[in-house]
Amino acid sequence: MDALTLSRIQFGFTIGFHILWPAFTIGIASFVAWLSFLWWRTEKPLYGALMRFWIRIFALGFGMGVVTGLVLSYEIGTNWSGFSRAVSNVLGPFFMFEVMTAFFLEAGFIGIVLFGEKRVGRGMHFFACLMVACGTLFSASWILASNSWMQTPAGYSIDTQGIFHVTNWWAAVFNPSFPYRFLHMVCASYVTGSFVVAGVSAYHLWRRQHIEASRAAFSMAMWAALILVPLQLILGDAQGRNTLHYQPIKLAAMEGLWNSAKGADATLIGWPDMAQERNLFEISVPHAASIYLTHSWDGYVEGLKAVPRADRPYVPIVFFAFRIMVGIGLLLLAIATTGGILRWRDRLFSARWFYLACMASTPLGFVAVIAGWTVTETGRQPFVVYGLLRTADAAAPLAAGSVLFSLLIFVFVYNVLLLAFFWYGARVVMRGPEGAVSTSPNALRPGIEQAGPAIVDRAGGQPAILAGE
Repeated sequence: MDALTLSRIQFGFTIGFHILWPAFTIGIASFVAWLSFLWWRTEKPLYGALMRFWIRIFALGFGMGVVTGLVLSYEIGTNWSGFSRAVSNVLGPFFMFEVMTAFFLEAGFIGIVLFGEKRVGRGMHFFACLMVACGTLFSASWILASNSWMQTPAGYSIDTQGIFHVTNWWAAVFNPSFPYRFLHMVCASYVTGSFVVAGVSAYHLWRRQHIEASRAAFSMAMWAALILVPLQLILGDAQGRNTLHYQPIKLAAMEGLWNSAKGADATLIGWPDMAQERNLFEISVPHAASIYLTHSWDGYVEGLKAVPRADRPYVPIVFFAFRIMVGIGLLLLAIATTGGILRWRDRLFSARWFYLACMASTPLGFVAVIAGWTVTETGRQPFVVYGLLRTADAAAPLAAGSVLFSLLIFVFVYNVLLLAFFWYGARVVMRGPEGAVSTSPNALRPGIEQAGPAIVDRAGGQPAILAGE
């Protein structure tokens, strides 16, 4: 492989690894802020214990996000010097605003969130949690504004040397795809966080430990999932229609649509063959693509053959990543709906098989985020700034061996970091929310009463179940 391909693989790996942590921390930061608010207003120890438990998990994800994000700026300067030279006048200020409005906000209050609860009081602690949660959203807004400008550039001019200049900052920031991309990504982060909370809480409920705290967290997570997953599907439809208008070839790759057509068929499954310009083993539904893309029976959808081969993305990756994302979305919708039905039938906390389903669904949000990111970035190829700057022109003239060596180092170091996260994260999860009374419904039988942090057998006077055990 040449240096360009290796640089693409390296940047794809590092940013794909990094994006997991913002997707995690955006949702968990808001959940922590909500728990802090409930702890402040109700003074129930249950919410305080849950808040401290999820702060510890959030801190691990936050640290991973900071460590894995630092390297990206260096990669842009070293592996993608052509890109830096061309777009620095536009994206440089975006990144500066992200640091000033988001990173400083998070960094300024993260210490209070982690260590200041007993020093500043519950009200101020809630404010700090809220500021960190807002900081994650501000960070997402600037990063997604930058990425969206690369997808749908606006408010710019290009000089004779190929350098981009901003002519309208409002148009550049609020470019045509930014609102859709921002809402879709933030909602995806909240969905991911909801199923992480649901999975961890289901684990404790399945093991019959930390019952009261886990029931509260599980209930909140399932309410959030029931609202957010359908909303995410609506936002995804809106972004799809925006992509149809501004990036039709990307959408054609997502759909595996080769020929432009009115009343376009929807390809459910198949294998896109780029050499033959058709799908092998295709199963499709007539007119369905036009219905859900244009909301019209005979809506016009542009196909891949509308542009030369050199201007098309690598279709199989886009095609299958899109189906993974949508498939997971439908699966999460089924789980959220099942949770709503179980709640309605008063069986949410008695259906142990549902706990297993929620535990199994914990990583699905992350997989969907990676699949969606793959669709977005791979579908834009062969351009790094859509229609204006080719990826080949953005790469730095490096030796392939040097890029390969740094890629192998990143793969090794990042996997060590991931193992460390799983190791410490698993220890925190298994320990559970300390300080909350943990009881088993089967343990609360005649002859046993709750006394303080333990369940005491009145007959023998011995602790039956200790809190947190």
